[in-house]
Amino acid sequence: MLRNFLLTLSCLGCTLSAAPAPEPYGPLPTEQQVKWLRMEWYAFVHFGLNTYTNREWGYGDESPKLFNPSDFDAEAIVRTFKGAGMSGMIYTAKHHDGFCTWPTVSTTHNITLSPWEGGKGDVVREFANACQKYDFPFGTYLSPWDRNCAEYGRAGYLDVYYKQIEELLTQYGPIFEIWFDGAMGGDGFYGGAREKRNIGQADRYYNYEQVVKNIRKLQPDCIIWGAAKRGDVMWGGSEKGFVKYPLWNVQNNKWLSLEGDTPINHRGWFWHPGQAGNVKSPEHLMDVYLASVGRGANLILNLAPNRDGRLDAADVASLEAFGRMRSRLLEKDYALGAEVTASQVRGNDNRYDGSQLTDGDMESYWCPEDGNTTPTAEIKLAAPATFDVIRLREQIRLGQRVEAFRVEAMMDGKWQTIVEAGQPGQVESQFNLRGGKGHTIGNQVMRWLSQPVTTDRLRLSITRAKACPCISEFSLLRMPSAEEAKQVTEDDSADKPLVSKTWKFSGFAAEKAPLAFDGKTDTMWHIARTPSHFVVDMQQTHTISGFSYLPRQDGVTNGMTSRYRVELSLDGKNWRVAAEGEFGNLRANPVEQFVTFAPGKARYFRFFSTAALDGVGSSVAEMKIFGQAPAK
Repeated sequence: MLRNFLLTLSCLGCTLSAAPAPEPYGPLPTEQQVKWLRMEWYAFVHFGLNTYTNREWGYGDESPKLFNPSDFDAEAIVRTFKGAGMSGMIYTAKHHDGFCTWPTVSTTHNITLSPWEGGKGDVVREFANACQKYDFPFGTYLSPWDRNCAEYGRAGYLDVYYKQIEELLTQYGPIFEIWFDGAMGGDGFYGGAREKRNIGQADRYYNYEQVVKNIRKLQPDCIIWGAAKRGDVMWGGSEKGFVKYPLWNVQNNKWLSLEGDTPINHRGWFWHPGQAGNVKSPEHLMDVYLASVGRGANLILNLAPNRDGRLDAADVASLEAFGRMRSRLLEKDYALGAEVTASQVRGNDNRYDGSQLTDGDMESYWCPEDGNTTPTAEIKLAAPATFDVIRLREQIRLGQRVEAFRVEAMMDGKWQTIVEAGQPGQVESQFNLRGGKGHTIGNQVMRWLSQPVTTDRLRLSITRAKACPCISEFSLLRMPSAEEAKQVTEDDSADKPLVSKTWKFSGFAAEKAPLAFDGKTDTMWHIARTPSHFVVDMQQTHTISGFSYLPRQDGVTNGMTSRYRVELSLDGKNWRVAAEGEFGNLRANPVEQFVTFAPGKARYFRFFSTAALDGVGSSVAEMKIFGQAPAK
């Protein structure tokens, strides 16, 4: 009896001394958003008619008969992703050209008209089944813009679009994320009308409020990307993969996470001939990772199958090398199990003490008393360690709170700042990664130091917060050296850019045309008229196989060439069209665009700017002409 009484008193004492958890602050993430953020990075797969037309944006009149992969293996692709450490994949079931890679009843422009598998194929099914087999989350992309559908721009298209959403969310098992592009109309086939259609406000036309309701009803756990910010995740602001820092997950008084997106190959989202020498290196991918995941967002990295239905070998080599780099970066946390002394602990309750920072549990957290927005914690390692990446996490289930932090290390007998506290108004963009300031934390932040630090004592100071901070993790990591990742070398068989100081130029604004070939992105050929053109006389006959176009890089879209035509000639009098089309997605992704065509001999290269963004004008920041120079 006495023993039971003493146990009761002991438990009562524990209850009386336990401090209440802090009240949540601001908008909170859903459980689905928390789970999604912990996925960190996953694959994007662009594979459709554009794969066979060498385009990024199909016009909508392409024949489904073009789609005919000879060696498509969804399981091999999924195994590659999972082996590299990715956490899921999202497949582009329908891009802007309107071609549906599953046997939908919503339109005849679908996989049943393809010769692949005798018209009985279903790419979405292949990927969904492969993901289920390997326990790999599967998601889908469905373009709102449809350049094929005759009803696009009218009320009737909504029935088509809603039916496609319903099919994808009811016939292929769990969908972890559904992706809606921001493209909002323009010129297209539209059932043969071949005209330009604008829908005005996307939110109003697509009725995204209803779209979200439909998705929540069909798959409540599915993360919704886009949908005019009515979903769960929004675009990070660049197709180079980076998001701006500091990063706040609060938009319109709701929790809205961010996602960085980029293709692994500089050639674009879809596969293109000759792209093997343009893959992004593992080191570049690490920069992308730190500029997205390392700033509190997620990363979706695109790999595109080729016309056989297989991933490009150079892309896979770089992906796997980066996967090894990431694994090595994260495999050892030098702060794990370190002793922590906090300036204040909430209610002196050990559930909130400093040891929660280094216990390896993302759910536990250190927290001071309400009203204390500038606490500190000193970390004592068991032995000196050398590190150059610091990772912090907040317990985001209680909201995002921290505005700025500082990290110091004990070196040469004194505290030295290794991560400076960020000041209001400071913004990091693109790949400004080394060093950097300590601004927001949120789901996580990684700060890559300018140089490695060796110490056994550190101090974390929260210098500004909107409420008492709840910090769940303090980690010390070491970036692997470049030698630890297999280098991807350029394909020696690929055609190279042709260059010569003896070239001559003619056409409109001919005196400015050399600026398109000077290797400087801040100069350009431009003229206030559309259409317009320039001619390059290469002085010798070359075998020409393609060109690249870099749009103006000054942040101005007016006069960006959006449609082009390239003609070749041996004598400067008789011309033949080598390629014509459009440069898609320039507003969101003003990067180098590559166009390849059947090789042909020519001395003269004529580039036409036939249409431009935002009014009359033509411009080229940089251009490369690809081919083989004459034998000497």
